[in-house]
Amino acid sequence: MAFPEGFDWGAAIPSTDGRAPSTASDLGDAIDRGAVAGPGLGWPAAAADDVAVIADLGIGSVRLTFDWARLEPAPGRVDDPAVEELGLVVDAAREAGLAVWGCLHDGPLPGWFAVDEHGFGDPRARRYHWPRFVELAGEAFGDRVAGWVPVAEPNRWAQRGWIDGARPPFGRDDAEGFAEALEGILLATVDAALRLRGAGKPVASCHWYVPVAPARLEADLPPTPEAEVWAARIDEVHRGCWERLLREGTLVVPNRSPIEVPAAREAFDLLGLSYRHGWAVRGDGALLPYPQRTELGPDGTVAWPEGFGVALHGLAESFPDRPLVAEIGAMGDAVRAGDALREVLAIAGDAARGGMDLRGLRWRRPIDPRPRAGVGLVDHARALAPAGTVLRAEAHRAAS
Repeated sequence: MAFPEGFDWGAAIPSTDGRAPSTASDLGDAIDRGAVAGPGLGWPAAAADDVAVIADLGIGSVRLTFDWARLEPAPGRVDDPAVEELGLVVDAAREAGLAVWGCLHDGPLPGWFAVDEHGFGDPRARRYHWPRFVELAGEAFGDRVAGWVPVAEPNRWAQRGWIDGARPPFGRDDAEGFAEALEGILLATVDAALRLRGAGKPVASCHWYVPVAPARLEADLPPTPEAEVWAARIDEVHRGCWERLLREGTLVVPNRSPIEVPAAREAFDLLGLSYRHGWAVRGDGALLPYPQRTELGPDGTVAWPEGFGVALHGLAESFPDRPLVAEIGAMGDAVRAGDALREVLAIAGDAARGGMDLRGLRWRRPIDPRPRAGVGLVDHARALAPAGTVLRAEAHRAAS
């Protein structure tokens, strides 16, 4: 595996991994019920040691999320100590030799914004409160970051909140609410990118790419026509409408009116994909793990590193002249994650050698946020995990 000179080995740390979500977030009720896992990595106290651990793996950049709920716990009220505290984390990462990419949203939102102001689906909230936070983050941290990722996995945020029931507002199969939320978050992502890009730092997207296939009821039978239709529909929702927005400057979320956003074509310096797993779609629209009839991992998905190649080459074919960056995480348990990473690195290396302008690869959640989580390059005790051994060897080999 040979990667080009300057290839960026990166990490991405969600806001809820460093520390528990803020009680001012839309997870506040879940926190009160004890339904949110503990203090995470113990940041900010442990941050300086942890970023040094990450840097020792050969990683050169880290995406840190600037938790809106913690920085602005009430509308218009900036928590200055929280801003200062986050600044110390950013400075620690930089002192460890990591280039920091600032992210403004990767999951939790301020409760006052998500609930009282109806969140990204409300045009006024999106056009007034969100830009104010973007400006706040830019002013507070713009001179200390190497670049920006405005929103991480915007479509996954909408999917989990309105279809899967896995995050606030915990909706299930709410197609109308999902479409409204997806439209709003994609518009907010582009708006933030345009505002941040004006300050001269590069801006990258981080869209969740899920390879979709029609489900087969029997292994030796073809998919039903209904499954074919549903697979195309799901792919359009999660991939097609986003790519059309970037390519044509028009956002067309299914069952919503088209919205012209001509500036979207130039909003991002780097086009990013985040890959986790694939889906099989039944004729009734139900989503199943893919490949079918394969052992499931701890998160209920199938470890399918080949799907990373499907997603990566699909994005490159859609935008052959644009620089790309990819993000992955653990696939399967800790042991399987190391094997899967080898396959991902082989795919990425072949793509880069074949002429694809792939600038970097980020690992999501580099340190297990709790014991036996099995998602990190290092475990919760900060001991090297199988995936960490693989990535460390490749990153140091590339640097030598």
